[in-house]
Amino acid sequence: MSLRTAIPRLPRAATFVWRNGLWDLSVMALAFAFYTVVREFSSGRHTEATFNGITVVQTEQHLGLFHEASIQALFMPSETMIRVFNSIYTYGHFWLIGVVAVWLFIWHRERFLLIRNAVLITGAISLLCFNLYPVAPPRLMPGAFGAIDTLALFSRVNYENSGFFVNNYAALPSLHVAWNLLICLGIATTVRHPVVRFFCMVMPLVMSMTVVVTGNHYIIDVIAGYIVAMVGLGAALLLREHGWRVGQLVRGAREAPVSA
Repeated sequence: MSLRTAIPRLPRAATFVWRNGLWDLSVMALAFAFYTVVREFSSGRHTEATFNGITVVQTEQHLGLFHEASIQALFMPSETMIRVFNSIYTYGHFWLIGVVAVWLFIWHRERFLLIRNAVLITGAISLLCFNLYPVAPPRLMPGAFGAIDTLALFSRVNYENSGFFVNNYAALPSLHVAWNLLICLGIATTVRHPVVRFFCMVMPLVMSMTVVVTGNHYIIDVIAGYIVAMVGLGAALLLREHGWRVGQLVRGAREAPVSA
């Protein structure tokens, strides 16, 4: 095949890739690879993360928010309830994100792009926070500063057997809460059924309780999760409304004549 005949086929190939989601899969794969690389920067920082965790606890005590251990204690007598929270923590995160992403991509492409961008922007902000300010979660904190790791007690999927994919000091903010909120907003703004919208209203609250009960996050982490989710969504909305201006600037720079 000659270069002259191959070049006109490139736009059609690009369209095929776009319509079949290969571009989006590539973006997600690149984001995950970037996360994996940057995650290594926070490894071996246990002392710093523990010190920051103590600072978070002291801040919560000052604000009257330090109730993680007492909230967990309400549910610890019931193994059934702990297993329920463990399941929500495990399957209400990446599994839920994956299912909703496929559904939005196939049937609601514009909404998919908005939520995808919001998730990526939120993840980027959080990754920066994790590396600038690593925080040990309650499950890794000593004594009265900490809480029980319920996943290690009653779940086959836990941090001990998922070490390669885990940043133990990615507590502040909570991406479980942030991404769950974004996914539920994506569903609620797409489906008008009252039962579905009720689920979308309740699920972020349930996830907020879950990350505390399982010993994975502080209450401040939950609040920070809501904040970064809204910042990510706001940035995604701005990108949707004004992103074309960036394209125009890039095209203008390319087409501008170069002075001798």
